[in-house]
Amino acid sequence: MTRLDRRVLFSRTTPLGVFALHPLVPDEDGEFLHAWVTHPKATYWMMGDLNPGEVRRAYEEIAAHPHHDAFVGTLDGEPCFLMERYDPAKVELAGLYEDRPGDIGMHFLCAPAGEPVHGFTRAVITTVVSSLFEDPGVRRVVVEPDVRNTAVHALNTAVGFVPETTLTKPEKEALLSFCTRERFRAATEGVNE
Repeated sequence: MTRLDRRVLFSRTTPLGVFALHPLVPDEDGEFLHAWVTHPKATYWMMGDLNPGEVRRAYEEIAAHPHHDAFVGTLDGEPCFLMERYDPAKVELAGLYEDRPGDIGMHFLCAPAGEPVHGFTRAVITTVVSSLFEDPGVRRVVVEPDVRNTAVHALNTAVGFVPETTLTKPEKEALLSFCTRERFRAATEGVNE
């Protein structure tokens, strides 16, 4: 895979290297995005049957949406994860939960890897949530993964998310969970405020 040479919106140095977020460009990123979102390990992303043009159009729609954004994540310049940020009161969870000022929603997907790297996925989710809390207006990160996705539930818990309830969405039964800045810092830095 080629290195991504694009504006850095957020970066974080870890023992694994430098993780960074960049704007997603559907026309340029479509080939690797299609490979990522249609891989069998991305079953909960629910894009497995889409062709490359459909994946590109889906991300063009996100890019044009006023309350939804997508980003390519890199490790030392190599694309390796996808992040989406959204306003949960207007996208994904509109009318399904009691939103609060300062809520932000997110999704993340790690690229399929040939050989797993210990701690990689946790470093990715920590980077994603760190980037969201960099905005002082964000008070809570909201997630709604499929109730069957036990691997992501464990990751969410590891960085401070607390499940609240299950929700029935058109495409899935979701586990609504929240993470405050304080819970995130306690889980990732051992800081209790």
